Amino acid sequence: MTYTVGEMAKLLGVPSSTLRYYDKEGLLPFVERSSSGIRMFHEKDYEWLQMIGCLKKAGMSLKDIRQYIHLAMEGDSTIEERLQLFYRQRELLQAQMEALQRTMDVLDYKCWYYETAKEAGTVQIPQSMSVDELPPQFRKVKKDLVKVPVVD
Repeated sequence: MTYTVGEMAKLLGVPSSTLRYYDKEGLLPFVERSSSGIRMFHEKDYEWLQMIGCLKKAGMSLKDIRQYIHLAMEGDSTIEERLQLFYRQRELLQAQMEALQRTMDVLDYKCWYYETAKEAGTVQIPQSMSVDELPPQFRKVKKDLVKVPVVD
């Protein structure tokens, strides 16, 4: 079965303009065109498009996504290159996730801080607590917030 740009976009939950943009950026060399130049998507293209969406969400650049697609289309001789591309992106994503987790920890701490202040009617209560008096999950966050980094 073949799908139009609009139909495939609907299946993917993205605007049609996204698929046109992917094509313009060279991310869809696998998509066939009719004799009049209309893109014709097939069921097998759905997996490719899902992969492109996943890689974009993982923060991979369009250049690297394009490289991955071309390597994949070259076949088995590029398995190692593709594997290394995914390892690199995984490391970058892991670092981003750790940074986001630190941010979430600070937000959780501040929620606790203001919930405690609200209950007491003043910020003086949580503000005056020593690190040891804080709930255990917030001690490191508080230490990191008050610690001034050393600049060389």
